[in-house]
Amino acid sequence: MGNPAAGTRAGPYRGGMTTLHGERVALRPAEPADVDRLAEIRAAPEVRVRWQGDDLAAEIAADLDDPDLELLVVEHDGQVVGAIQWTEESDAMYRHAGMDLYLDPAVHGRGLGSDAVRTLARHLIGELGHHRLVIDPAADNTAAIACYAKVGFQPVGVMRRYELGPDGTWHDGLLMDLLPEDLR
Repeated sequence: MGNPAAGTRAGPYRGGMTTLHGERVALRPAEPADVDRLAEIRAAPEVRVRWQGDDLAAEIAADLDDPDLELLVVEHDGQVVGAIQWTEESDAMYRHAGMDLYLDPAVHGRGLGSDAVRTLARHLIGELGHHRLVIDPAADNTAAIACYAKVGFQPVGVMRRYELGPDGTWHDGLLMDLLPEDLR
């Protein structure tokens, strides 16, 4: 088993674990049986504004098959309450990992997001050896920015006109990163 501070493992998956345990959440690889629940969460207006798409279930199913993406469900008290995903840049000159998160609005404000991000960050740094993690919330997503800052992510800069919003206009993104010494 790995360093307890880095989360616990219950066996291999393509990224090296099946379940990571945080203080209040468990992160496990998403399975086809999770698609409907994750699509339901992404359909909530508060989530959909950030995680758009025409066919949410098909997009989540495609994520499961994407060899460059690790999609994990976030569980709290045995229930799926969201998803966290990560990718990595494997070029040795630029090696790092990036992550994204969405949670059911019914559990917002309970610290589950920061627990999920911290748990995955500990795994990516402590067990997979990444020296830098990045995340890129919408610049106006103050709740997400606060969640990531609580874990130790720091603003790097604003990416102007970074993503196309549901209103058809371009919106800024905030690039944030985390180095091992920043992790809280």
